[in-house]
Amino acid sequence: MLFVLSGNSNAAEKIFIKEYTYQASEIDSKVTSRAQALEQAKRLVLEELGTYLISKTEVKDFAISSDKITVLTAGVVQTEIFDEKWDGKEYYLKARITADPDKVAKAIDKLRKDEGKTKELEDAKKRADDALEEIARLKAELDVVKDDKSKQLEYANTVNTLSATDWFEKGLAFGKSEDYDNAIEAFSQAIEFEPYYVVAYIVRGVAYNMKGQYDRAIKDYNKTISLKPDYAEAYHFRGVAYANKDQYDKAIKDYNKAISLKPDYAEAYYVRGNAYYMKDQYGKAIEDFNKAISLKPDYGLAYFGRGLAYSMKREYKKAIADSKKACELGDVGGCFLESEMTK
Repeated sequence: MLFVLSGNSNAAEKIFIKEYTYQASEIDSKVTSRAQALEQAKRLVLEELGTYLISKTEVKDFAISSDKITVLTAGVVQTEIFDEKWDGKEYYLKARITADPDKVAKAIDKLRKDEGKTKELEDAKKRADDALEEIARLKAELDVVKDDKSKQLEYANTVNTLSATDWFEKGLAFGKSEDYDNAIEAFSQAIEFEPYYVVAYIVRGVAYNMKGQYDRAIKDYNKTISLKPDYAEAYHFRGVAYANKDQYDKAIKDYNKAISLKPDYAEAYYVRGNAYYMKDQYGKAIEDFNKAISLKPDYGLAYFGRGLAYSMKREYKKAIADSKKACELGDVGGCFLESEMTK
């Protein structure tokens, strides 16, 4: 590892650099060679950063494996390629991560508590691992029968999976930093490499939603559902987009579908409760917030939502209790509501 203080104004930032040279086989092109060199260089520099985090930051207290730290780090930082060479036989890459380790550690701490985002990153890592195994298998077979066109195509498509996964992880990191334009571009690149990358459509939809481009978000959720009709999260997020367009009946229909597919989906109960609240159906809203809280007892937003619903029903003691609980759980809205109701 090359490790130095960054030369920029933020003295806390550090630079991690690793290099990798991929030995091309007879079936490799410049494109397939670069994709594999990139994957390996990225893994090396992420591992080095992970090792530093474990030894020098609060990450050492998280009681999670070094492999998981590496996986989560991929969703927080960007890996930059700043030197590369191709001579027809070897592809050389040098990768760099510039980051403030303490800030990365805090981001990892927050990310590891988000089951949905953690699963996205773990699934992406597994996709890349499976692709590497498949690449090794196909290489061995093509060494025997080099002119097998179908296996050559399969090889190229499998390498594309590596590229798609790399862009997907970039998109997640951009999204984490609220850079939604670059996140959308990265997810679009992932889809370009792999048109049936289901999760890439849904996370691009989320990025569009965050930009207020609800129709584009709905289009991506529609595509997700066409590819995977039983994907509860796609219905949930499409419902959120409809709700943002004030189309609450459509939103509730999607939330119903999400819950039917995933009965323990606390977030779906919460957003359905919000939709009922916006339709002035406070009793139904409270029922859904109750369910969300029973499934996820530390769900601050659900306490806040229930507090609002109780306040609309003029059950002020319950509203104050819920807003106080929401505030204790870190929900800013709950703190504000408690302050207003106890004046």
